[in-house]
Amino acid sequence: MNAIAERYADAGVGSIFLYTNEAHPGENYPHHTSMEQKLRHAAALRDVLGVSRQILVDSLDGACHRAYGSMPNMTWIFNQAGTPIYKSDWSDSHSVENAVQYFLQVLDRRRNRERMAPFRVERLDYRIQDQTQFYAGLERNGPKAVTEFREAFG
Repeated sequence: MNAIAERYADAGVGSIFLYTNEAHPGENYPHHTSMEQKLRHAAALRDVLGVSRQILVDSLDGACHRAYGSMPNMTWIFNQAGTPIYKSDWSDSHSVENAVQYFLQVLDRRRNRERMAPFRVERLDYRIQDQTQFYAGLERNGPKAVTEFREAFG
């Protein structure tokens, strides 16, 4: 996602990372009990994952996360008027980049005076499921996160 943000920055595409909560809290990164703790966790996530985009931190009660769907790894794209033009319940760089390219092409077509009307589309995208990387993330959070996930999902 960092690479996509860098690639399209000159085209006026902005990108932020909204830090909401720990999807699988553990001993190292437990459930948030204060904003100070949540800010520390967001900084640690930035450093561990190398997030170069601006990080915004949701309120302690997760108001923004709830307002935008409460899924653990969502992506939204908004146009300059603030209208949502893309919503995905999982962040997948291939899907996001495809959407960014499409909407930049739409802008070019509109600048060329092509008459266009919006319509809604729904599609099923596919993402790589890297279990090794996923469990490494769980382990960063602590043994409790691994145990609870395995108990819940086998």
